[in-house]
Amino acid sequence: MHFIFRVLTSLRLTVLLLGFSMLLVFFGTLDQVHYGVFEVQKRYFESFFAYWQYPQQWIGGEVLRWLIVPMPGGYLLGTFLVLNLLCAHFKYFVSSWKKIGIVLIHTGILVLIISGFLTSFWQKEAQMWIELGETSHYIQSIRDNELVIIDRSGEDWDDVYSVPASLLQNGKKICIDESPFCVQALDYFPNAALGLRSQNPEAPESPANAGAALKMGLIATPESVTYKDNELNTATAYVNIEANGESLGVWLVSNLIDERFPPQKFEYQGKSYELALRFKRTYLPFALKLMEFKRETYPGTEIPKSFSSKVEILDPEKEEDRQVLIYMNNPLRYKGYTFFQASYGNEGLSSMFQVVRNPSRLFPYIGVWLVGIGLVFHFLIKLTEYLRRQKAYA
Repeated sequence: MHFIFRVLTSLRLTVLLLGFSMLLVFFGTLDQVHYGVFEVQKRYFESFFAYWQYPQQWIGGEVLRWLIVPMPGGYLLGTFLVLNLLCAHFKYFVSSWKKIGIVLIHTGILVLIISGFLTSFWQKEAQMWIELGETSHYIQSIRDNELVIIDRSGEDWDDVYSVPASLLQNGKKICIDESPFCVQALDYFPNAALGLRSQNPEAPESPANAGAALKMGLIATPESVTYKDNELNTATAYVNIEANGESLGVWLVSNLIDERFPPQKFEYQGKSYELALRFKRTYLPFALKLMEFKRETYPGTEIPKSFSSKVEILDPEKEEDRQVLIYMNNPLRYKGYTFFQASYGNEGLSSMFQVVRNPSRLFPYIGVWLVGIGLVFHFLIKLTEYLRRQKAYA
């Protein structure tokens, strides 16, 4: 036990951990070109172990693909940095008011490290598109998908039965709670291209016997998963819908169909249901209405100089109805959500907001303030001691 404590308080361990941190950042930066920021963040900084493999796109990639560099991931490095900081502090710290600056600095660094952990677990990012004059009360993640069966027979609300797309990948039959339906994916493609059977007669037969695939002759062709930040994966599946042990049909569903085609529908016990594979939605306890969108371009070009959206917050809980202007560096913060003006489409008739929910967003500010105040205190204390010594020698 004494040996473990001695190792955890070692300055050598601190240097080793910082060295591995630099290594992690270096190789993560190299892979960012091929995998994008989001995927690199998951592989390197939100994992306990990571590895770098010689890229196939580089010179000699076909030969050197065996070259793999293993390294500790961000979670493992962060855990040991926290232990190293705490153990070293309690071993070497001597209680004195002169050490208050050191205490604040160490506390601030600890808060910064912990805030990184909390952000990786708690922060959620999504998007919200709103057409001019329209209202939206949900946000959607472009990296997660869900299969939904929607009952729109209610007068005031819809019943939405959702199955995460991750559960479709294993091909197991999934019975949806509080509904008569079971779902089984006969094939699931994380990314696929949709095309017409007539244009690709050599493609395998489609198992779909209902919906858009049957009516339009659509087929799905698997493609490699893309990790680029400006590209989306078209999640696609052939799913069999069952009710009380009876098959209601095999459907081709895709987040591309959800966006560009009319809803796919089926009947069961006198009710009409919609079926879709779409980006995962999170419904908000309030809604935003796009009242106005403005875009300014640089003279003589179509390059955007700035763009802003005037939205109206509709919150029945607070009986709130007010207008807010959202533009660059001036987001809307409401009920734990932050709405950033990110993009626009349809020649300015629709606006896109990047939406972030991070319950721990104040922790980095607290950590930086603690470190800053600690440095000031430590500097002033050392300066006072220096001036006193100078005065004594005079």
